[in-house]
Amino acid sequence: MQRPTPRYDDPTRPIGWREKWSPKVLTCIAVYFCCCYIAFQQLPNSIWDPDIDQITYVIGILGVWRYSWWVTHAVRARIYGQLVYPKVAGRAAQLWAGGWRPRHLHFMMTTFKEHREITEAVVRGIVSQVREAGVPATLWLGSGDISDEDLIADYLKLIASDLDLTFRIVRQNLSGKRMAIALVLRAMCRHNIGDDELVVFMDGDFVIAPGTIRKCLPLFGVDKDLQALTTDEDVIVKGPAWMQSWLDMRFAQRRLAMQSHALSGRVLTLTGRMSIFRARHVKQYEFIRLLEADYLDHWLWGKFRFLSGDDKSTWYYLLKHRGRMLYVPDATGYTIEVVSGSAYVRMIENFRRWSGNMLRNGQRAIALGPRRMPFFIWWCLIDQRLAMWTMLFSPVLAIAATIIKGADYLIAYLIFLAVTRMLLSMLIFQYSRRVDLNYVWILYVNQITNAGVKVYMLWRLAKQKWSNRGDQRAGFGTDGFIATFREWMASYLTAVSVVGLFLAVIVYSKLLIVPSWDFVKAVFLS
Repeated sequence: MQRPTPRYDDPTRPIGWREKWSPKVLTCIAVYFCCCYIAFQQLPNSIWDPDIDQITYVIGILGVWRYSWWVTHAVRARIYGQLVYPKVAGRAAQLWAGGWRPRHLHFMMTTFKEHREITEAVVRGIVSQVREAGVPATLWLGSGDISDEDLIADYLKLIASDLDLTFRIVRQNLSGKRMAIALVLRAMCRHNIGDDELVVFMDGDFVIAPGTIRKCLPLFGVDKDLQALTTDEDVIVKGPAWMQSWLDMRFAQRRLAMQSHALSGRVLTLTGRMSIFRARHVKQYEFIRLLEADYLDHWLWGKFRFLSGDDKSTWYYLLKHRGRMLYVPDATGYTIEVVSGSAYVRMIENFRRWSGNMLRNGQRAIALGPRRMPFFIWWCLIDQRLAMWTMLFSPVLAIAATIIKGADYLIAYLIFLAVTRMLLSMLIFQYSRRVDLNYVWILYVNQITNAGVKVYMLWRLAKQKWSNRGDQRAGFGTDGFIATFREWMASYLTAVSVVGLFLAVIVYSKLLIVPSWDFVKAVFLS
């Protein structure tokens, strides 16, 4: 069953605290915790059995580490959202009210055979922002199909004839979003845009909410060191209700993490949905080449280009050059996701794309070292790589303890998951537009699935697929000895990683006793 969705040009309205935390919601949460308490008291469990209490301690220590990291982000996010950002936003609002405007505003948009109603909603959002700003603007379209060009041109004639808005089309001659963006940036360079003019990078399915430009642009005026910013975002899903809940949860997590990162003057991605840059960077040859031909030289897969992840490439460029970045929590927009086919397959494909982008770019960002960025940001990059292993280690330990002591331990572990995921969900609810109790189970499925996909992608960084843009694929073929060897080696290393994880667990839990050195000598030297 699908949840009704709002009109595309009318973003989900914010709701008040009383409506969000209604008596019904609070009652459901209270009943949930009561049920967990009764289950823990009444159902048999062997969580403190002396034979396996060390497993419980390890699961607890890993849990404390991960939950402490969540709390750290929550505290930092609260400081940024309640203390730091409001001061900056107040100065920006005063600057805007005083008449400050950029000389010219550029929208760089890419699209490929998008649904008509979505494209029209996106264009309406741009036009409304140009009208509100009251400055000359140019809409640069990185196009791969003439139907998109005609649709946008006709619609602009209908709704924007009164504006100083120029529409420029840059038809790409090579496939891929990266190439489309690079061609647009080269066209901008030929038109000699000024260094301090602002360029809005946005996707062709992103609807800008009212007031976004007014809140974002003056931030560059009050902070001359600010080089780029990214905004809040939300999603409207035309598909299964569970996918709406899943993406709502992920965007709530994003709000929490982004505000925590922004406290250090950096973010971990300049989201491709919508980010704004000073033009002096987007005109640089290195910046453009990184977008159109970014690559990784891998020991197994050799040198290969990146297919997706253009937002990670722009982020890496600024991180490398010590560029200051900002997250704007009160400026937002909405992606319209039309899910056709299997929603589960779509979810896995998204995980593969996101995880691959994170692993490919995180590796080289870590190599820059903490001197190129605030230490907290550098440690966040390391934590991303550690988390995929710790997330898998705890459930495998619980399975090992269940094998030793039976289902009693598994029952206790499931109650532990139920309680901790609700506590984490309570934290996420603070950054969610509504309280959705589905977060409790979706959060754990999201964590396990994401960790598993990351381990799989760790040895297949060259394998890339992007269904959203014409089912683009990148990687290496399967013909020939070298290709076969690479595929075999990737499978072998994945197996070694998984088996190594299980061996570490069963040795630690004493399901497998490692022979002592004296025993080995006695066997082979006797």
